[in-house]
Amino acid sequence: MRFFHETHIDFMGKRKMWYIISAATVVIGMATLAIRGMDYGIDFIGGTELIVQFDKAPEIGDIRAMMDRTGFAKSEIKNFGEANKILLRTEEQGEGTVIGDRIKKALQDSFGDNKPQVIQEQKIGPKVGKELRWNALLAVVFSIIAMLIYIGFRFKFIYGVGAVFATVHDVFTTLGMLAILNRLSPWTNFEIDQNMIAAFLTLVGMSVNDTVVIFDRMRENQKIHRSMELSELMNKSINQTLSRTIITSGLIFLVTAVLFIFGGEVNRGFAFTMSFGIITGTYSSIYIASAVVLDYTNYKLRKKNKPAPAEKISYETIGQGS
Repeated sequence: MRFFHETHIDFMGKRKMWYIISAATVVIGMATLAIRGMDYGIDFIGGTELIVQFDKAPEIGDIRAMMDRTGFAKSEIKNFGEANKILLRTEEQGEGTVIGDRIKKALQDSFGDNKPQVIQEQKIGPKVGKELRWNALLAVVFSIIAMLIYIGFRFKFIYGVGAVFATVHDVFTTLGMLAILNRLSPWTNFEIDQNMIAAFLTLVGMSVNDTVVIFDRMRENQKIHRSMELSELMNKSINQTLSRTIITSGLIFLVTAVLFIFGGEVNRGFAFTMSFGIITGTYSSIYIASAVVLDYTNYKLRKKNKPAPAEKISYETIGQGS
């Protein structure tokens, strides 16, 4: 099934305009992140987390009042999927299960008739949280390096560089958008936790996958259209893979969008990261990864004072893999 037949969109002709838009988006997002910061989950800051199930859905305000009386005024309280399940989270630290025990006692004293039942309890120490933050950062960095090496061997090094530029763009743009929208509405209360890191790692893989599909088609077309200029070759390859990209990315976007709407507050951060990341990943495969390769190749050819037909750059740029 194809949504588009014989499109002739001049993607590469508009690349400089999209460079400016991408740079502005990243700068605005990173500035917002630096000013407002992001909320971290208990995985990364430490504390105690309980998931409590009641017979009937309680009022969030009543639970917050209970936590204030117990001495946990800065606690996070929200629904966990269903209306009668509540997630309680506090950054307060204590020996053993002291914090959890105090919360459970307060629940029984205040909501005993509603039969509160703790179905999950988790405690993370501050040292463990710090190690998890560092490991999460390393996971993202090493995944990007692995992509650079893989594409560098499969094509040429500049293609790996283009893919890395696109991936870093996707991560920064998505992180910036999270910072911009965070706490603006009940639907956008985001926090960085392990689920969010999993979404970013998935985003890295999917972005590179789109890029590799385009690069593969470019290499195939080079063998067929040997006298075609590189910019025209790239446009042709992107247009030919456009339908496949729309179908693949579109279906994933629909699934994650449904998860964002109906998956409950706990899953919204993951779902939003994936949904927005799908859009930026598809965009960057065209206007970042491919454009970087084109501009670098044109620069090298101008430096060597050579023309830029695909026939003359076949083994210098696209290559035949390792």
